[in-house]
Amino acid sequence: MSSSGSSSRPSGRQADENRVVSIEPGFARHAEGSVLIRVGGTEVLCAASIENRVPPFLRGQGQGWITAEYGMLPRATHTRGNREAAKGKQSGRTQEIQRLIGRALRACVDLRALGEMTITLDCDVLNADGGTRCAAITGAWVALAIALDKQIKAGVLKRSPLRAQVAAVSCGLTDAGPVLDLDYIEDSSAQADTNFVLTSEGGIVEIQGTAEDAPFSESEFNALMALAKLGTARLFDAQRAALDSAIHGKAA
Repeated sequence: MSSSGSSSRPSGRQADENRVVSIEPGFARHAEGSVLIRVGGTEVLCAASIENRVPPFLRGQGQGWITAEYGMLPRATHTRGNREAAKGKQSGRTQEIQRLIGRALRACVDLRALGEMTITLDCDVLNADGGTRCAAITGAWVALAIALDKQIKAGVLKRSPLRAQVAAVSCGLTDAGPVLDLDYIEDSSAQADTNFVLTSEGGIVEIQGTAEDAPFSESEFNALMALAKLGTARLFDAQRAALDSAIHGKAA
């Protein structure tokens, strides 16, 4: 899973090593599909809810919609954050992340095959240690797949509208060089921070990349991209194992 030799990363991981990932299906018992995803110290509850209606702009068009909401518990971080509901509005960061999750999931679904239904993915961060948006996307795909499987078994859908898996991972340039799957300590001090949202078919949904100091080079970006492909391949395996556990009762 990782290259040989010593590591200068704070966690002791090798440059190409993911954090430990677990995906526990059925955590929210009333949701049509749900998982608790753990990526290192980051934990996100992802729950899929289905409604037999679509937003006004899609009425009568014979297709469905997938959207997401994202939030963090007040003590998901080192110091307490105020609840956004108490403020009466969502932060720009929250809106940006939940739109990203929605885009990522819609990219892997045939919305016409979904029919006129809306699936909302609620992604709530219980503990944050970097990469919460990436964990939310990766877990939300499994919650979505579980919900869709139930619709097929109930005869609501004739076939699965899923076209591919989608997962996300962060990569960055640190004192240890290009590294995969940043935790909070690395993320807070990285010279460059990137998030890659990729599909199991080799497609790119979105890449977010920021230089915190000096610009980074094309060769450095290519190194980060190679790490992201490696990391998401492992996440796809974890997704499939969790889905098998939820649907077929196989041990994940």
